[in-house]
Amino acid sequence: MGKIARLDQHLTNMIAAGEVIERPAGIVKELVENALDANANNIEIQVKDGGISFIRVIDNGEGMDSQDAVLAFERHATSKIKNDTDLWTIKTMGFRGEALPSIASISKVKMGTNNNTESTSVTIEYGKVTSVKPHYVPEGTQIVVEDIFHKTPARLKHLKSRQYEAAIIASNIEKFALSRPDVAFTYISDEKQMFKSNGSSNLQEVMALIYGIEAAKKSVAIHANDYDYQLEGMYVLPFINRATRNYINVFVNSRMIRSYRLQKVVTEAFKQYLSDDRYPIVVLNIKMDANLVDVNVHPSKWEVRLSKEQQLEDLIRNALAASLKENMQAPTIKRAINTSNTKIEFTNLELDSKQEQPSVKKQEEFINIKTTEESFKIEDKIKIINSKSKAFPIMNVIGQFHGNYILAEGIDGLYIIDQHAAQERYNFERFQKLLISENVEYQELLIPLIIEVGTSIQSDFNKVNEMMERVNINLELFGNDSVICRRIPTWMNDIDVSAFIRDMIDNYRDQKDISIFAIRKAAIASLACHVSLKFNQHLTMDEMKEVIINLQKCDNPFNCPHGRPTFILITDSQLKKEFLR
Repeated sequence: MGKIARLDQHLTNMIAAGEVIERPAGIVKELVENALDANANNIEIQVKDGGISFIRVIDNGEGMDSQDAVLAFERHATSKIKNDTDLWTIKTMGFRGEALPSIASISKVKMGTNNNTESTSVTIEYGKVTSVKPHYVPEGTQIVVEDIFHKTPARLKHLKSRQYEAAIIASNIEKFALSRPDVAFTYISDEKQMFKSNGSSNLQEVMALIYGIEAAKKSVAIHANDYDYQLEGMYVLPFINRATRNYINVFVNSRMIRSYRLQKVVTEAFKQYLSDDRYPIVVLNIKMDANLVDVNVHPSKWEVRLSKEQQLEDLIRNALAASLKENMQAPTIKRAINTSNTKIEFTNLELDSKQEQPSVKKQEEFINIKTTEESFKIEDKIKIINSKSKAFPIMNVIGQFHGNYILAEGIDGLYIIDQHAAQERYNFERFQKLLISENVEYQELLIPLIIEVGTSIQSDFNKVNEMMERVNINLELFGNDSVICRRIPTWMNDIDVSAFIRDMIDNYRDQKDISIFAIRKAAIASLACHVSLKFNQHLTMDEMKEVIINLQKCDNPFNCPHGRPTFILITDSQLKKEFLR
């Protein structure tokens, strides 16, 4: 007799449950997605003990008749696909027909549904239908799931604390609200309301609920598209940031997904505005034809496969870079406010996404402007003219603090400029432009530079030299552990070329899988740091003014190459509050 046997339906459902349902949050996700597919615009989620003992999802969607209510718990039964063609154009959140039977196989489930014609109740205990009867519920569907994994103790044992499981559910509900601001979501944990949105279609309002009012006020809407993709969403100006990339929310056709590649693209767009250990707050909904995305990759539906992914990455990178360049502002100093006991509710909240800018007339009154075409001269009152950065403010230098910071007054308040970070940004962009210049002049060195770099250089020397040639430096092997440089670009005369070459080689060794552009950027940042003004270096008034003039010429005057701010703002209103005026 053969060893292979056909498994019964209940066992196959339990196996499927292992793929679809990892924890209570997976059940909530599946049920909410079903509610969205039923065109619900009001969804309430109730859980107890982190969803381990009790989950209820209530929606006001289309509901089902009695026949569909029973059939919905059959494996591979679904209303969302009819034939193999539909598999390639999935336009709904769910599609596999496994979620409900999988959930029912590892728990007690009771569903009440009303399609405005008939109202039905279905009860299932660990895969067995125990009751189907008429029973009134409001129009829509209500599903109660209890005693999850009670008969699968191995899975129950691997769940974490109730608080942890509840936090994961809360995180998913927040993502649903961000992806569908047109739907009202309510989340109740252990009979306490934890989250509530009103479905007003105002994404900024949802961001205020989740990330706080200050972050919402500093958020910027983003819209971009090409032939295949359309981007919609918001990001928070990067001086408000977070310690993990968990706040980068990417959705595909309003479906929450996990995509390391797309998160990385977003991170790269913000890189010059943030230090390496900080991440932005971004909500990005990517709309596309259903033919360009395969959502049938994993049972949990967190992962998708995209067509023309490189095209999408370029669109995201370019759209964010352009928007950041246009909308960047100086960070402002904020007083700490205790909000632990503050409850926030919103009713059609209106938040301005852009900070009010002073009028041109007001700027004219503040500073005497010289409009001649003669060469620019340093004046007591400086008018910063910057065609590349519309947001760069007018500053009037008034002094220096501890030899570290330049103080300047402006229309909006007091600006404090980090003199080292400001000159570091200017030098970084200056060196970067010189490196990519096509008209490079060279100088032969009377005494060639010999740089010890270790014996490991021999195996990678060709790649290292190819990298150095992109920055107009040619190296030769010299012995077993050194390289020799015989000429340099003339603009490097006043630079420690040996340190620069060593930095480039060190970065290559540490980051062989990183692009040459990224390696070059890191080396130039190090070079700019070495030649910039230091802390505790006292400057004359003219030197301080020159720092600001150089900073305003930069493409990104707001951050040094390492992502730290170059200047901050203390507003007039903040000063008045401190002095009780």
